[in-house]
This record gives sequence, structure tokens and C-alpha cells, in this order.
Amino acid sequence: MSIYKTLLTSDVIVSPFKVNKSFTFKGNEFTGSNVQIDRFYGINTTSSLWTSGSDNTGYITSQSEALVYHSIKQLYYSNYISGSNGSPVATASFNSDGTITGSSYTPNYYNYLSNTLPPNRYFPTGLNEAITVISIPSNLFGEYLKPGSVNISTGSIILQDDGLGNLLNGVLKVGDVIYEHGIVIITNSGTTGSLDGYGYVQYGSTLYGGGDYNFINNFYSSSLTCSFESTVTIHETQYKCTIRENEFNFSNNPSLTSGSAAISNGSGSSFPQPGSGKLNDNVTGSYFSPYITTVGLYNNNKELLAVAKLAQPLPVSSVTDTSILINFDF
Repeated sequence: MSIYKTLLTSDVIVSPFKVNKSFTFKGNEFTGSNVQIDRFYGINTTSSLWTSGSDNTGYITSQSEALVYHSIKQLYYSNYISGSNGSPVATASFNSDGTITGSSYTPNYYNYLSNTLPPNRYFPTGLNEAITVISIPSNLFGEYLKPGSVNISTGSIILQDDGLGNLLNGVLKVGDVIYEHGIVIITNSGTTGSLDGYGYVQYGSTLYGGGDYNFINNFYSSSLTCSFESTVTIHETQYKCTIRENEFNFSNNPSLTSGSAAISNGSGSSFPQPGSGKLNDNVTGSYFSPYITTVGLYNNNKELLAVAKLAQPLPVSSVTDTSILINFDF
């Protein structure tokens, strides 16, 4: 009887699931070779011309402060410049006679919202207003930052994301987290609003005064502590090994036969050798059943790929099927 059995496609199940890993970095650890968390300072300058090499920012890579400001504005806030809930979009009506009435269509930008709830983003557009950007590399955050896991602190100030993309200082919104890009953006020193809804931002208030600069600049300093959790998809493969009632019901273990002897290999050691082939009396009864302790997974060339060991020996049933489930992650 063969010791191999072919698995069918229906015997293999691959299931994806998300796993998370926590990270915490402090101060100079940000710029370590295996970390590389960078910080940038962006500012809305008055100059209409950009000069290469001027007003650079960044601890690891050097970027222009003006380009950082405008890049963040375009990527994540272009729909929210005229209002925290999004800029209005003009629409047009196409008539059956081929004419168009109303305003022409103005496309919206894709600003990487973290959910489908009513959006609420604030971006400073005043002269010389600034932002701080913390950029976490993808080798640390994986597929995306786990919502609700981002924590950034400096001194007595602690910022925490609420799991909806809002970065909060207590109950005040101070910025946004772009989970899929590993980007944390600090745009102001605190906007009021009710946490029961999503109206964190109040435009036209005095909250966006001179205090914003010092608050934002604090998070560009080297004394930060940053904690977050990464998210990665792992695939678990499950193999169902089924032993029919008439399969694997005999053992090739030489100790089961009488007359077994220890045969020397010439080097001082020995190995068991089956005897005359006569089974011992204790294994000839109908009640005898081999026990399974190990299952090996082989490829088509009968090369061993993986070994699964059972927690305790499992007797092979002679009256019903026996199924062994093998799981491993990759």
C-alpha cells in the first residue's frame, strides 16, 4: 500500500486575514537606517517663483517647503479649500435636442478619504501659513496604518487619531491621517466642534491665529514620539487530509514483526531489521489500529515540503473517515 495520497483542489483552502504590528519610535530613532520616518515643514510662501535648493525641509530627504505645502494641498485637500465639507461641483443638464443647460461639469479630485462619512478637512491657505507632515515609510506601515492606532506626542501635547482619519488633540481636530499613504498632516492648533457629529472645523473663527505656527512647529522638532500599528495581509493555507476507513490501516514499522534484529552498518551503530515477516500477536487482532503522529506534505516529485506533527498520537478508524487539518501561514 502506498504511503502517499493525492490531495484534491477541494482539499486546499487559502484564507486571507489581516495582522497588525505595533511600533514606537522616539527622537533620533526616526532617522535610523531601519526606520526612516521623515518630517517636513510646508509653508505658503509669497514668492511666485520656486528656486531649487532654497527653503529646504526634511531630516532624511531634502524637499522645498513650498513644494511640500502645495503637494499636500493638491493630494489631500483640493476639494476642501472653499469649505470643510468639500467644494461644490457644478452640474449640467443634457436635453433631448442635444443642447446643454446649466453650468458645465467641474470634476472633483480624489483626496483619499478614509471612509464614506461626511468629510471634514481644513487646510490653511493664508499667506505664510504652515503645515507639518510626518511621513512613515511603507516598509513599516505595510498596506496601511491601522485606524485608531496613530499616536504622536511632544512634551505634554499628545495627538491621537480617532479611527476616521481625524487627528485630535483631546477633542480638538488638529490635522488628518492618510492611512494608506502613512502620512500624518498637522494643519492647525485645534478646531472646535461636537464629537457627536463630524463638524470639527469652524471656518472664520479666531482659532487659526498666531498660535498655529508654534503648535505646528513643535511637531517638526526632533523630540517627537510616534506610535502606530501596521497592517499586512497574510494568507493562511489549510490542507484537509482525509483517511478513508480502508486506508493506512497497516503499519510498516519493523518492530511489529517477530524476529526483528539489530543489524550493524559497519561503523559501530545499528538499525532495526524486520524479522521473518510474522506479525506479533498483539497486532494481529481486528481491534488493532495504527496511530498517526506525523503528516508530511510532498510535491509531485515526492520531495518533502512541510511536516505537521500531531499533539498526540491519533488512531486510524476502521469504521469511519479520519480528517486531519493542517494550517500554515505565508
